[in-house]
Amino acid sequence: MESIEFIVPAEYDGQRLDRFLVLVLEQHSRSQIQKLIALGHVTLPRKEARANLAVHEGDRVTVVVQDAAPSRLEGEALPLEIIYQDADLAVLNKPAGMVVHPGAGHASGTLVNALLHHLTDLSGIGGEMRPGIVHRLDRGTSGVMVVAKNDAAHQELARQFHDREIEKEYVALVWGVVQAGRRIDAAIGRDPANRQKMSARAKHARHAVTRITRAKHLAGVTLCQVAIHTGRTHQIRVHLSAIGHPIVGDTLYGGAHRRVAGDIRAVQRLERPFLHAERLVFHHPRDRRRLEFTTPLPADLMSVLEDIPGWKDEESDNG
Repeated sequence: MESIEFIVPAEYDGQRLDRFLVLVLEQHSRSQIQKLIALGHVTLPRKEARANLAVHEGDRVTVVVQDAAPSRLEGEALPLEIIYQDADLAVLNKPAGMVVHPGAGHASGTLVNALLHHLTDLSGIGGEMRPGIVHRLDRGTSGVMVVAKNDAAHQELARQFHDREIEKEYVALVWGVVQAGRRIDAAIGRDPANRQKMSARAKHARHAVTRITRAKHLAGVTLCQVAIHTGRTHQIRVHLSAIGHPIVGDTLYGGAHRRVAGDIRAVQRLERPFLHAERLVFHHPRDRRRLEFTTPLPADLMSVLEDIPGWKDEESDNG
């Protein structure tokens, strides 16, 4: 067992205890959190921990996480590019089209199933359905991810994500002209009209910041390098759509156009959003050395770029 302590920040003042813990312990589901509360593994000074208890700024919340039983999920011999691994973690290049962990409608064929085949040791903190999973990428997003091989590594990596110490950069192709240096600071929450979507206008939302660090302007689209300072669900897709520049190929957030100019008609070949997690920087959970990993654009995205005039030109708007 291991205990984790949180001090409630101002942005979560008044939030239900179970919802607050889901927000800060992103690798746990709400049902898992409620079970921990019911079992007495969540405590607050001078307050009885209940799922519906309102927490306030400055409250000290302690969570005791039990060692999880080994996952009963079966490994599957799915292709998986492992960039680096040691006794504590593995870094991989997630392919587009692969769901990270099993869930409704995805009982197999997930990244977790592939991990269980390729790796014999994964942390259990995330529960039986999410062994090793510290963070996620959307199904349609490709790129670099880190997974934990033991609970100590998992806790430390999760802390770095929570404390925003990890650098995450993506490459995105968006509609219209976006300038480098653009900062999008808009809270994100579940869209009340469509539970499959997130929204920058949701009533219950979480702070989120996205920044355009580089921009290359092409005919009707911009190739962007995007840094995120938070890691909300669909964050980049929601933020870029909210400012009128949805990601090309993103059917959920308005990025799939039926009428496209002839010089960029290649974008109609996209079968997923043009979004790739290119760079991930963090400190090793055991010895704190700085680790940096990058992954190149995959073939499906490169083939589209190669057919857009001007993308190889050196000129760009660099913030």
